[in-house]
Amino acid sequence: MKIKSPKLTVDGIVIENKRILIIKRKNQPFKGKWALPGGFVEYGEKTEEAVIREVFEETGLKTKIKNLVGVYSDPNRDPRGHTISVVYLLDIYKGNIQSGDDASEARFFNLKNLPSLSFDHDRILKNFLRSEK
Repeated sequence: MKIKSPKLTVDGIVIENKRILIIKRKNQPFKGKWALPGGFVEYGEKTEEAVIREVFEETGLKTKIKNLVGVYSDPNRDPRGHTISVVYLLDIYKGNIQSGDDASEARFFNLKNLPSLSFDHDRILKNFLRSEK
């Protein structure tokens, strides 16, 4: 009997000068929609390594973890199936923004003028901003 298990993902929150880094998704699900940079954790990889790798692959920015934001595990958060995301707050220390990998665009948006985000990223960001007050 095969046991079904959720897949592990990571998402990064990068805020600079009251602006947040988000990417436009290149692939389904939510192709052409905005999301926090992130993706799947590879086998043998720590979540801390995965979020730094994913943010770099999608935005060209080198980051370091500032702190853990939270864990999001709603079985319906991703239309591909049950995923659990570990979300981190990151600081940029090097690089120039450029889209890559699964992102067709990467840029900063003013926190007060954001587009709607994919998956449950609106909820994640709302929870994060509320906790920062």
